[in-house]
Amino acid sequence: MSSSVRLRAACFRAPAIVACLLCCAAPAAATVSTLSRATQAFVSVPAGDIAIEHVRVIDGTGAAPRENQTVLLHDDRIVALGAHVETPKGTKVIDGRGMSLIPGLVGMHDHMFYPAPKVNPAAKDALYPEQGSSFPKFYLAGGVTTIRTTGSTEPYTDLELKKAIDAGLIPGPKMHTTGPYLEGKGSFTSQMHELTGADDARATVEYWMDEGATSFKAYMHITRAELSAAIAVAHARHIIVTGHLCSIGFTEAADLGIDDLEHGLVVDTEFTPGKQPDVCPDTRKATANLAKMRIGDTRIQALIRHLVDRHVAVTSTLPVFETFVPGRAPVDTRVLDAMLPQTRVEYLKTRERIAAQKDSPWPALFALEMQFERAFVKAGGTLLAGLDPTGFGGVIAGYGDQREVELLVEAGFTPVEAIRIATLNGARYLGEGDRIGSIEPGKVADLVLVNGNPAADIKAIENVVTVFKDGVGYDPARLVKAANGTVGVR
Repeated sequence: MSSSVRLRAACFRAPAIVACLLCCAAPAAATVSTLSRATQAFVSVPAGDIAIEHVRVIDGTGAAPRENQTVLLHDDRIVALGAHVETPKGTKVIDGRGMSLIPGLVGMHDHMFYPAPKVNPAAKDALYPEQGSSFPKFYLAGGVTTIRTTGSTEPYTDLELKKAIDAGLIPGPKMHTTGPYLEGKGSFTSQMHELTGADDARATVEYWMDEGATSFKAYMHITRAELSAAIAVAHARHIIVTGHLCSIGFTEAADLGIDDLEHGLVVDTEFTPGKQPDVCPDTRKATANLAKMRIGDTRIQALIRHLVDRHVAVTSTLPVFETFVPGRAPVDTRVLDAMLPQTRVEYLKTRERIAAQKDSPWPALFALEMQFERAFVKAGGTLLAGLDPTGFGGVIAGYGDQREVELLVEAGFTPVEAIRIATLNGARYLGEGDRIGSIEPGKVADLVLVNGNPAADIKAIENVVTVFKDGVGYDPARLVKAANGTVGVR
């Protein structure tokens, strides 16, 4: 791993974050001349001198939208922004009337894998094949220009995909690759190594840091000793540890020094009656118990204060949990078109079974999670955004990231706030806030041009016209066409 990556990771908790980030060298951006012919086929606007005129700018900082702006790009950078910016002669002009420009989305729970339909319905083992061809295209087409993989079932594949994207060999988002899951005994998939103790946790983290992992994700059956050992080794090299936990409650994890918690309150088991140390309780019982709680519960409020005091971030992944709420998740034709036929059939069957459920705890639990995220941010917490393309397969790369922003608005954030959570918050947490995450002169030109006004109707975020990554404009329609019908068994 490069020293610049370590330096950026070291900034995630520093009070003087700007000063720290200034020391970090930026990687070289790919230009059209350095892109492979296969990647160039998806380019609609080559990098160079570009002016996007008469466009609405939602800059990602949380500021109010600015109307009738001109944004000038030179190669991979934003060089000017304003209502009275002159466009130099020879500049390629894009008419932005009726359109909005937002920063490229920063997906903070964006796997490169997807659940496979079970060939044998009686089998207990779940498998998550890598979608190495389709997902990079879908992420980019959806306006996602940077991702953190947040857990890997094929870490070497993720690392090689990152290299190929960085080299311009294939189109896709910039990748911050997470190492393999740090899981204890009891994994539900054979794709995860089960740690045998603290020494194994230390050795695993050391090995994958050397291979290039820039973060780690603890999983459901990890013990406190294993998590503590992993955090100590990772932090010694300024590497972030996040977690989707079950055996360890959120309060315990914060005390152990974890940096981020995935999914939010919906997976926290610490309030489950009879919860035993280092043991993941029955998840159905834990879910049913949590669904009966209310946001004003003193225990939940104490947890929020504790996470904020410990500077522990939370990653929202509302799209995957929406699919568990009977009859709630919309049937999106774009999502169905992305799936292999077998995958589509299995997804729709499962959706029907969930829709027929009576007395499901998920309507109450989903509403509680939305309230938790609002309360966490109001208390001063850092909320990040992702999609988590797992569950039973209804969440697709790119489309799910857009849905996450829409659901944040439904949760009570303004569209401008939701866009900030999905852009600048993630960029800053990754130590990239000086380069990406907002539309400001001097920053990298990672931008999304959409039809309509997301500040008035957040659904407009789906109307992607052009995605700029490092100043190169990609055609989302071409990317989608190339990726459609391929998600599932690969």
